[in-house]
Amino acid sequence: MLLSIFVGILSGFAVSYSTEHYTSDAAKPTRDLAQSSETGTATLMIGGLSLGMKSTAGPILAVSIAAIISYIASGGFAGDPNAGLYGIGLAAVAMLATNAIILATDAFGPVADNAGGIAEMSKLPPEVRERTDALDSLGNTTAATGKGFAISSTAFTALALLAAYVNEANTSLGRLGKEELDLSLTNPSVLIGLFLGAALTFVFAAFCISGVHKAAQSVVIEVRRQFKEITGLMEGTADADYAKCVDICTVNAQKEMIAPSILAVLAPIVVGMVLGAAGVVGMLGGVIATGFTMAIFMLNSGGAWDNAKKFIEAGNHGGKGTDNHKAAVVGDTVGDPLKDTAGPSFNILITLAATVSIVFVGIATRFSLIDIFRNISF
Repeated sequence: MLLSIFVGILSGFAVSYSTEHYTSDAAKPTRDLAQSSETGTATLMIGGLSLGMKSTAGPILAVSIAAIISYIASGGFAGDPNAGLYGIGLAAVAMLATNAIILATDAFGPVADNAGGIAEMSKLPPEVRERTDALDSLGNTTAATGKGFAISSTAFTALALLAAYVNEANTSLGRLGKEELDLSLTNPSVLIGLFLGAALTFVFAAFCISGVHKAAQSVVIEVRRQFKEITGLMEGTADADYAKCVDICTVNAQKEMIAPSILAVLAPIVVGMVLGAAGVVGMLGGVIATGFTMAIFMLNSGGAWDNAKKFIEAGNHGGKGTDNHKAAVVGDTVGDPLKDTAGPSFNILITLAATVSIVFVGIATRFSLIDIFRNISF
């Protein structure tokens, strides 16, 4: 059990190191990304996508190795699978033992970012903005580290929840006099469930990113209207209607999250009613695997684009106002909805899908369309 706890903590440090390596402007990947701005916006965007995809390997290997070691150390292969799953649960809890530090580093980024905004709006001396930019760059890395740590611990926890669902489903089937779940990949319910789980990840991310897209469009239209209708705003002699922009962001943030929330709740129930409990297991496997990978990809791509911009603003590759800087600003604009909206939301998707599945396991075991078709001869 102690070994499970140890590898859980160690895997957390491994995830943090990997995230820092790929997102810090002091490391080679982000500096190479900034260098790609020399040849235009397209190459910088391609470089950021490539960086994010490569960065998924480290966290996934760390969590996978920690899971298998904790499973073995707890006796999972010695004839007691439940003990092995308990070991995985211990590793997940051990990873979360450093949660206070992770939350503190995660909060550092927004504080530094807002401090820079206040310094600029208050027209403080340029050196103040330079200092806040340095802190903001560090904050981008610590925020990415915190988010990567959170999604890794969620993946750990989801493995235990998945096992809990299987146990609960088999217990419910036993009470009904039915056979235990067939979880082989040759079972169509499991295979189709995997595809549906993978698709759920992408559709959920699309809803989240689309919400940012629509809100951003509304804000741009409102800003253009104010510049057109408020006399003296362009010259700086009149104040903008900031409250209107804040209201647009607040209303859109709440309204656009309704669809992905409903999707995450209803998907396990509908899949259970159509494909049965085995289909839900496949769906959860697809959501956990693709959600974990997509989250790391989005978080690290967004963080790297942001810090590449900060690296250029520090005077590298021409500094502010150059074409290189404009390319980096585009990258940062694309990266923000990935690292601040869609990426962190996968924590909720994975946990919510697993929890709802367990709550409604009775529906999946008692009634499903796939069972009805099995009993019909055509």
